[in-house]
Amino acid sequence: MAESFERAKTLFFEGVAHFEAGRFDGAEGSFRASLAQVPGRDSTLGNLGATLVKLGKAGEALGALEQAVAIEPGDLDARSYQGIALADLGRHEEALACHEQVLSIDRHRVANLFHGGMALQALRRHDEALAAFAAVVGMRPDDGEAWFRHGQTLQFLERHVEALASYDKALVSDRGHAQAWSNRGGILRDMKRLDEAAIAYERAIAAGADAELNGYFLSSVRGAATPTTAPARYVEPLFDDYAATFDRHLVDDLKYQAHTVLVEGLRALGGRRYRSALDLGCGTGLCGPLLEPIVERLEGVDLSGRMIERARALECVYDRLVHADIAKHLRTTDRRHDLVLAADVFIYIGDLRSVFHGVQRVTEAGAMFCFSVELAQDDRDFELLPSLRYAHSERHVRELATRHGFDIVQMLRRPIREDQRQPVHGLFVYLNRRLD
Repeated sequence: MAESFERAKTLFFEGVAHFEAGRFDGAEGSFRASLAQVPGRDSTLGNLGATLVKLGKAGEALGALEQAVAIEPGDLDARSYQGIALADLGRHEEALACHEQVLSIDRHRVANLFHGGMALQALRRHDEALAAFAAVVGMRPDDGEAWFRHGQTLQFLERHVEALASYDKALVSDRGHAQAWSNRGGILRDMKRLDEAAIAYERAIAAGADAELNGYFLSSVRGAATPTTAPARYVEPLFDDYAATFDRHLVDDLKYQAHTVLVEGLRALGGRRYRSALDLGCGTGLCGPLLEPIVERLEGVDLSGRMIERARALECVYDRLVHADIAKHLRTTDRRHDLVLAADVFIYIGDLRSVFHGVQRVTEAGAMFCFSVELAQDDRDFELLPSLRYAHSERHVRELATRHGFDIVQMLRRPIREDQRQPVHGLFVYLNRRLD
């Protein structure tokens, strides 16, 4: 038994040496071998859990850490890593409780203040998160990551000027902080300081940020090399995060009316009842109840899974909902429709040729295709605006309709929503699939 203990002790210190050198695979092997010699030692379990956290194995880590704190509830390091593992698993309330428990014993543990702030941020308790990050930078004024999180929280709170100052402090500490450059660019873009925003996005790309995403942001302020569509990894998380407050913010705050104008315009064209309608980019289902009286069957498709969940909660409105990119859905579905509509969706698609081709594919002669676009000048087909939305010219829409076998029934110029309390001018288009 003494021999096993000595062997376990040697392996334990080997694991610690591996851990401190950043050799986490080696550390895991040593700690597991130590536990094989002497099972149930809280210090070894705690260090194994910390190592597994570093390796991204949060589920396994949590098991080891829970054993460690059950044996030794006063092990603050194990409790801290338990909080980190819980956060990695998306269990933010429990993560916060771990960090608060540690801070109740030692309120000066900066790591727990920081990770507690992260949990509060994930829980959208932004005022409390800001206080946590402010405490961290008060203790560590050169901590670039803490200043970044401080700025990010201020940005969530729409305190943009203060957020910009925090990002600047983060970049003083770490000039290569890619996300700080990108977020800084976003604030400068909203402030209409477009040249400075462009520089920030270029710095973000140079620092290793997502080149496609930041290239899209850069194009919106530079007006060159315009991408043909918004990246899915911009649109999908944007609307996943937006889903819970989407209807209230869009309709009440931004005076959004595209769904109402589009459907009322359709109904004004006559008393037709549609056999099967497809709502492209259906979102939370704002169009659904308006369409219900004039369609026998209604399907919706959207890139955001959380938006789809909200639409599904509308009792008996949509007969089918699909979580997918709309261009891909139009290209692959075997269903056919006599009405396709898209309210305020093409602001995230520049080149509409694939959409028109897809709608042509899923419609029959006499079908209606109606949609809204933001208006661009007629000297261009489409442009990406600093708002990160695409605008399309009436000339280009007419050309696309003719090329893909649609006759123009009517076009209406109406506001779509407000932006900074100014109306955003839109074009509401109603097309009829030409009889072949």
